Amino acid sequence: MAVAVTVRIRLDKYLADMGYGTRSEIKKEIVKGNIRVNGAVERKPETKIDTEKDKVIYNGIPAVYEQYEYYMLNKPAGVVSATFDRKDCTVVDLIEARQRKDLFPVGRLDKDTEGLLLITNDGELAHRLLSPKKHVDKVYYVKIEGYLTDEDVERLADGIDIGEDRPALPARLVIRKSGTVSEAEITIQEGRFHQVKRMFHALGKEVIYLKRLRMGSLVLDETLKPGQYRKLTEEERNGLC
Repeated sequence: MAVAVTVRIRLDKYLADMGYGTRSEIKKEIVKGNIRVNGAVERKPETKIDTEKDKVIYNGIPAVYEQYEYYMLNKPAGVVSATFDRKDCTVVDLIEARQRKDLFPVGRLDKDTEGLLLITNDGELAHRLLSPKKHVDKVYYVKIEGYLTDEDVERLADGIDIGEDRPALPARLVIRKSGTVSEAEITIQEGRFHQVKRMFHALGKEVIYLKRLRMGSLVLDETLKPGQYRKLTEEERNGLC
């Protein structure tokens, strides 16, 4: 997790970063005298603001600067893991309480996949969580059409061919129920396109439901219904460092 540091930035950028409007819209509000800095009206958009010390009031409302935001989302099916989409609702659209305009999902979940998704603007953290070299565990609950066997466990543990230049890294499969519809938890350390589905397809089985439960130390809050979200706690943020 990136450490927030004290910075000095232009007043118009400060307010634009926190989602109060475009730079041009904000400049008009500043010129009108609708912004106060440390109790005094400030009419210069270029005035430098100390993000830790200065108190900014926008149209009577305190405008607190947050350099980084971190949200846990229980992604529902039917929503795309993107910052913008012309046709579908995105995971960022669901974060109505966001202040930053530069939020993005850390990794992707397929449109029909549910579960844990971290939404942030912390690029350094995202890189650490997604880099294959970091070996960050990603745990999924999965329902499979067909029986799961000990042989399936072994084949996934060896690293299975999913039709690319190199096999998938070894994965850990824990069978919870085996039957015509099987249930299991699978742990992977990569994030290839449709990876879990392709791994089971290589076993001759089809995924009928997929939900991410954990990513690194971050565990899905099961009190969050699909589509709900909350800010990470300090303990959760520190655990991701």
